[in-house]
Amino acid sequence: MKCVFSLLEKTWLGTPIQFTWQKTSGNYLAVTGADHIVKIFDRHGQKRSEINLSGNCVAMDWDKDGDILAVIAEKSSCIYLWDANTNKTSQLDSGMRDQMSFLLWSKFGSFLAVGTVKGNLLIYNRQTSRKIPVLGKHTKRITCGCWNAENMLALGGEDKMITVSNQEGDTIRQTPVRSEPSDMQFCVMKTDDRASAAESMISVVVGKKTLFLFNLNEPDNPIDLEFQQHYGNIVCYSWYGDGYIMIGFSRGIFVVISTHIRELGQEIFQARDHKDSLTSIAVSQTLNKAATCGDSCIKIHDLAELKDMYAIINLDDENKGLGTLSWTDDGQLLALSTQRGSLHVFLTKLPILGDACSTRIAHLTSLLEVTVANPVEEELPITVSVDVEPNFVAVGLYHLAVGMNNRAWFYVLGENGKLANVNILAVKKLKDVEYLGTVASVCLHSDYAAALFEGKVQLHLIESEILDAQEERETRLFPAVDDKCRILCHALTGDFLIYGTDTGVIQYFYIEDWQFVNDYRHPVSVKKIFPDPNGTRLVFIDEKSDGFVYCPVNDATYEIPDFSPTIKGVLWENWPMDKGVFIAYDDDKVYTYVFHKDTIQGSKVILAGGTKVPFSHKPLLLYNGELTCQTQSGKINNIYLSSHRFLYSLKDAGPNELRQMLTQTLMLKRFSDAWEMCKILNDQVAWNELATACLHHMEVEFAIRVYRTIGNVGMVMSLEQIKMRRDLQHWDSALQLAKRLAPDQIPFISKEYAIQLEFTGDYVNALAHYEKGITGDNKEHDEVCLAGVAQMSIRMGDIRQGVSQALKHPSRVLKRDCGAILENMKQFSEAAQLYEKGLYYDKAASVYIRCKNWAKVGELLPHVSSPKIHLQYAKAKEADGRYKEAVVAYENAKQWNSVIRIYLDHLNSPEKAVSVVRETQSLDGAKMVARFFLQLGDYGSAIQFLVMSKCNDEAFTLAQQHNKMEIYADIIGSEDTTNEDYQSIALYFEGEKRHFQAGKFFLLCGQYSRALKHFLKCPSSEDNAAIEMAIETVGQAKDELLTSQLIDHLMGESDGMPKDAKYLFRLYMALEQYREAARTAIIIAREEQSAGNYRNAHDVLFSMYAELKSQKIKIPSEMATNLMILHSYILVKIHVKNGDHMKGARMLIRVANNISKFPSHIVPILTSTVIECHRAGLKKSAFSFAAMLMRPEYRSKLDAKYKKKIEAMVRRPDTSETEEATTPCPFCEFLLPECELLCPGCKNNIPYCIATGRHMLKDDWTVCPHCDFPALYSEFKIMLNTESTCPMCSERLNFAQLKKIPDCTPYLRTEVEQ
Repeated sequence: MKCVFSLLEKTWLGTPIQFTWQKTSGNYLAVTGADHIVKIFDRHGQKRSEINLSGNCVAMDWDKDGDILAVIAEKSSCIYLWDANTNKTSQLDSGMRDQMSFLLWSKFGSFLAVGTVKGNLLIYNRQTSRKIPVLGKHTKRITCGCWNAENMLALGGEDKMITVSNQEGDTIRQTPVRSEPSDMQFCVMKTDDRASAAESMISVVVGKKTLFLFNLNEPDNPIDLEFQQHYGNIVCYSWYGDGYIMIGFSRGIFVVISTHIRELGQEIFQARDHKDSLTSIAVSQTLNKAATCGDSCIKIHDLAELKDMYAIINLDDENKGLGTLSWTDDGQLLALSTQRGSLHVFLTKLPILGDACSTRIAHLTSLLEVTVANPVEEELPITVSVDVEPNFVAVGLYHLAVGMNNRAWFYVLGENGKLANVNILAVKKLKDVEYLGTVASVCLHSDYAAALFEGKVQLHLIESEILDAQEERETRLFPAVDDKCRILCHALTGDFLIYGTDTGVIQYFYIEDWQFVNDYRHPVSVKKIFPDPNGTRLVFIDEKSDGFVYCPVNDATYEIPDFSPTIKGVLWENWPMDKGVFIAYDDDKVYTYVFHKDTIQGSKVILAGGTKVPFSHKPLLLYNGELTCQTQSGKINNIYLSSHRFLYSLKDAGPNELRQMLTQTLMLKRFSDAWEMCKILNDQVAWNELATACLHHMEVEFAIRVYRTIGNVGMVMSLEQIKMRRDLQHWDSALQLAKRLAPDQIPFISKEYAIQLEFTGDYVNALAHYEKGITGDNKEHDEVCLAGVAQMSIRMGDIRQGVSQALKHPSRVLKRDCGAILENMKQFSEAAQLYEKGLYYDKAASVYIRCKNWAKVGELLPHVSSPKIHLQYAKAKEADGRYKEAVVAYENAKQWNSVIRIYLDHLNSPEKAVSVVRETQSLDGAKMVARFFLQLGDYGSAIQFLVMSKCNDEAFTLAQQHNKMEIYADIIGSEDTTNEDYQSIALYFEGEKRHFQAGKFFLLCGQYSRALKHFLKCPSSEDNAAIEMAIETVGQAKDELLTSQLIDHLMGESDGMPKDAKYLFRLYMALEQYREAARTAIIIAREEQSAGNYRNAHDVLFSMYAELKSQKIKIPSEMATNLMILHSYILVKIHVKNGDHMKGARMLIRVANNISKFPSHIVPILTSTVIECHRAGLKKSAFSFAAMLMRPEYRSKLDAKYKKKIEAMVRRPDTSETEEATTPCPFCEFLLPECELLCPGCKNNIPYCIATGRHMLKDDWTVCPHCDFPALYSEFKIMLNTESTCPMCSERLNFAQLKKIPDCTPYLRTEVEQ
């Protein structure tokens, strides 16, 4: 375990210190001693901030997200709050008169509990800034406490009581204990079926001797757990796993007990970790580790196997004793305080980041430290300090790259001399690079780096000065814009950038020539690629998790046998003698594979063995059977592969083991090692096995050496003669000898002879020997011979036979080669046929063009990617007068100007030409279209396309000449245009005295005062639009002088004619002065209401309400009340239309009670109220409003048809009344009439339902998805059966869009000023 940093502040020394890690991220550590200062450090030990206190710190705690640190101190009634996001400290007055003694944030929400020495409690809700003081919660000092997930707060005090309260501070439970409680925690008690319940169990240490368990659901059955006396006092404890508790005792012992009901009281595990004393324990659930400290050391156990010691950290300097242990939430860092006032932070988990290039490795060894080493060339490791905690690490031959997100930092690795024959590296920071997306991985080699991000790869020079590179060779982005694929993996070798895509293509880009040299198409996407050091062989894993070896030289792939779907990566052997060996690894095991390229039976991949890998080891480098792995602690560990046992355990091996090792060496083609083993075994069978293997791999010389050793003269002579004749290229003699001595070699010698004859141009004999070479049972060898037969037949003029053979042959490459021979022989149709069958569509189309076979070219065009071929085809079709086909081909060739030309000149389709210009933004095309419209005399369209072709001056002149300036102005206004263009239009309109247009273009070029002057000069016919534009001008200008000018104009100061108040409202909105806008909106609504335009008044208030709400500004209560009354009036029509007279009557009563707000329609509204109340059985209400209508000022205006009825009601009053139903208040559950909106119980204004006008209910809550106003879910659904819009915002709505809201708490927060 590495010590990341130690803090030894002078002011702390000699006294114990307190500390606490930031929750969640663990980026900050707050520490305080006896110096009255809380110091805040980052995770690298750098001091970031400090908080000065009035006295010693009493307690401190981070909130659940780690955003706020709260601190309380002696001699202060303030709570100090430090914000990690802004690095600022604020003070909150607790309002408590007595000294604070306890502080704790809740697990959910933002509640802070603070206890005092006299037993008082304060609960502070940071979200609402609400403080709830609770006096006398305990009678003495509050010393400990905890919150649970339901925001229940348990507290313990010196009064030997435990209390449980809710977040409002109300006591729910309390229980006495025998002695003083400490270290209180909430947890989940395990029941018989081990199912987790809520956090209803409280555990607390009582009198430092017993552990008291108190179940809130069974308050009468608390459990007291007592421990053996010789353990000492309970120091601390921690819950973990499935209801287990780890308890640390003062005499060095720690015990694990289970709270499962059947095991309760039993010690599951017990160990003496420390001889004399134990001071603290800490459990990390993330790491699954537990740490204990005492006797100058920390011991770390694995929770899965507590008997095993994971690590021991000795702290011999700490002679005064250790203090408290604490882990970060992510388990990366472990902090320990000591009795002498120091603090040490250890690294317990590192991200496993590492990379290798050739035999050099780079790996993360600390949070801000990367180590570069070359274990093979015996370079001294060098550590590089980096600026950020990296997400990726990459190493090249001369460079190191580390980075995170979209940035990478590059370092140069240079030699700095030698020390005792060991190379010493020097490191220098070079530069940092920002990429266009979040980087997934980076690869480096000698001069270039390649970064993969968001489906693309950027290849770029690391040091531009290294090569006098042309600009285009400095960087390149893959894939090309028109290549619709995503890159999933990439690799960089000395010569190639190689990448695999989601379309299954593996591309080889040759850096030297700066071009693609090879591509392979796989049926499914390629997830990972691993090239060997030279890039001539490659292992790839596809999306089905199958593995393959690919050889770009002959375009062949070989499936890897027994390839596990869990494989994470592949490493090739870096030892130069073992070229075909590679390993594939997953979390548990490494599999050794060998690629046998040259054997009698052709190429294949074999599995040579498997090796178990220790936990959390990531392989980085394979060299001569030795695997270098990186571990979680940042160290390097070497493992020998079991497939290479013969390298390190030869001396002690018995005969059976030696035979197994011999088999391994033969699999790995390590014939020299096999020779040594055969010498030890001295066994004829072993020697014959070695000789056979040599012949199998065509190692004839080594086979002769073996046969000579064991005295097999016949085989030695046969092989030597064949080899000699073969080597001397005496092919006829070699064949004669083979006929006599080794008939099975005849086909192979024939093939080599045929290749030689083909090379010298003797095609006749070459054909004969290729035919002799066919074995019938060696597929790969036979394919080479058949390919030779096809090529020789063509060269000798037997084209039909040759083409037929080539078409039957599976190789695409053969079809390409035969096609090239035929093309040189001017046999174009056969060449094209072969190219087409080989899927070389571009070449096939090119040859068909040469023999003018346009029909075939047309068939192939959908598969052709080369724009050049599409262009040739297009030109041919245009020359033949077949313009429709020509236009399609020009489109495929991306020759847009030709497309536009043909549409205009030949197909007479200006509309299609116009759409192409709009899509492609072609400047030349736009000019052509402009000329076309100019000839037609359509100046408006000509101006439009001149502007599109960036010929603004010509367009302006044309507009002036033909009086089309408005058209030019409209087009310019929608383009990305310069201020000069806008100004020239504005000046033109100014000269023409067209104030509105002049103002509009002065506004566009930012000349606000001139724009406003013109808008205010506009004639009255344009008044509305001009004032709207003037408001927009002032809103953009944010200039007080212009604002006051416009307000004067609107008030009528300049012309004595005040303008409509709605403009003043819009001005305030444009200036974002929402309070003034709200006041104006109330005035406008009042005027509309007085005029009887109730819907208009409603809409004005609603739009203003919505705007204020979106700006999070409190709604004026007058506005909210007026909107509610107007909305009630609008609901009346809906209810009456639907025949629901009771709801209609209730809303009319509410309106009639505020009748002064409806001066235009007092009598009709009161009349409707009387009629609806009568229909609904509300006789008493009907009578009271009828009596109001009998007043002299209203009686004369009564409608004659209702007059007698109403008079009769008043003369013979019926005061019976249907009782209004009561429903609970959503705030306090007080029962009140359903149309009452002010709760007598809690004095809160209750939100109202926009469908019925009644007050809202907690368990029947929904909102309109458009305006977010609440409604009763059941009632709104019924209304939407007959209505199709929301009654509040008038947006279209159906009941399928409604969602019932289970928790309405957010909607109960008041938005209206009280």
